[in-house]
Amino acid sequence: MKREPSHTHFAYSEASLRQIAEDVLAHARKIGATDCAVDVTEGSGLSVNVRHGEVETIEQNRDKGVGLTVYLGERKVVRRGNASTSDFGSKALKDTVEAAFNIARFTAEDDCAGLPEDDQFETRPGDFDLFYPWDLNAEGAVEIGRAAEAAAFAVSPMVTNSDGAGVSVQHAHFISANSRGFRGGYRYSRHSLSVAPIASGPVNGVDGMQRDDWYVSMRDPSDLPPPEAIGRYAARRALARLGGRKISTRNAPVLFEAPLATGLLGAFAQAVSGTALYRKSSFLIDTLGQTIFSDHINIIDDPHVKKGMGSASFDEEGVRTQRREVVRAGVLEGYFLSTYAARKLGMKTTGNAGGSHNLSLKSRDTRRNDDFEKMLQKLGTGLLVTELMGQGVNYVTGDYSRGASGFWVENGVVAHAVEEITIAGNLKDMFRHIRAVGADTLIRGNKEVGSLLIDGMTIAGG
Repeated sequence: MKREPSHTHFAYSEASLRQIAEDVLAHARKIGATDCAVDVTEGSGLSVNVRHGEVETIEQNRDKGVGLTVYLGERKVVRRGNASTSDFGSKALKDTVEAAFNIARFTAEDDCAGLPEDDQFETRPGDFDLFYPWDLNAEGAVEIGRAAEAAAFAVSPMVTNSDGAGVSVQHAHFISANSRGFRGGYRYSRHSLSVAPIASGPVNGVDGMQRDDWYVSMRDPSDLPPPEAIGRYAARRALARLGGRKISTRNAPVLFEAPLATGLLGAFAQAVSGTALYRKSSFLIDTLGQTIFSDHINIIDDPHVKKGMGSASFDEEGVRTQRREVVRAGVLEGYFLSTYAARKLGMKTTGNAGGSHNLSLKSRDTRRNDDFEKMLQKLGTGLLVTELMGQGVNYVTGDYSRGASGFWVENGVVAHAVEEITIAGNLKDMFRHIRAVGADTLIRGNKEVGSLLIDGMTIAGG
């Protein structure tokens, strides 16, 4: 197999990956497969962790793999088998195809299995600016981590410890192909920086110790903030949490800080995913066309954002993607469906095999000056949540109960830190009672949202 020069980020060229895919498809046809789909991937990267200025770990990775699905039979009587290998050798590829073929021979027939319809495949993939190589070596990554951590320590003598700083550099490319003629693939990158300082000392006469962190992940390393800025911000977050105390049980409005609001957006995406719907494991079953959010809320899934973490011309099945308003004026307009899930539900794929793309929640009532301070004023008296613990979301019922910490706010001003409490509600009610969305927009992964103000949650304290 032809390899690229060693100074590049990849050992295999795009042409090499394409040839591997073609070889897999050819062998699948030769042994009698009705259809076949294959993904050929390669990635490389560097991860460094620094603590107290000393190197804790340096990891370099170079991964590759072939994953394929073989189908036997036509619609309504389809059987399928999956297999994978990390060996790109000719014999290994043939053995993997034959393993998938033999698995398919003995699986049950499934009337929803099979490749998408021919007219659903993307034939002219776009370029969304997803690959930004970062020629950063281990020494350079260590220096960035040290700078971030040192900046955190410099904020205050009360920043006494650290869980460290991490720098990650990742590059990858892939080719997807199937026996119906689809071919597609691209290069992409993901680079990140994180810091986790620990603050300790007396606040209001009470000794305490608190940890917080901050991280940023981007396609383009030039879009990352300076490491010193990330370190200082993480330190201020840890310091602010000192002096935390319990509060009595009550019902009050809750403001979810933007990083946590992305989790609520993720809970919505999970609840309207095809798999959850056809398995009857969602609290939003049969809600298409119904009002499930406050009427000022819109949710958009846009796979065509430049540099977006979820951007792609096609989904994991090769189906073309498109921008969609999933929620318009509070009304659910669409689900997230793969081909299989869509057939299970008697619908058509939405180009979301693999999940949502770039999902953003917005309010038509949000104004440009609705920054975090303005959102505290809108909260008035209530709870600002900055950390959640536990997994307490029941996707069947929508019940929501999480351990939490944050700040008690009175008349729009932070009064004191709060810890060891639980917030509870039901996601249906929480979605319907979103009072405001901040302009303090944050992107975490493929989710984008500002801080979310929700009326009337139960806060259980001590």
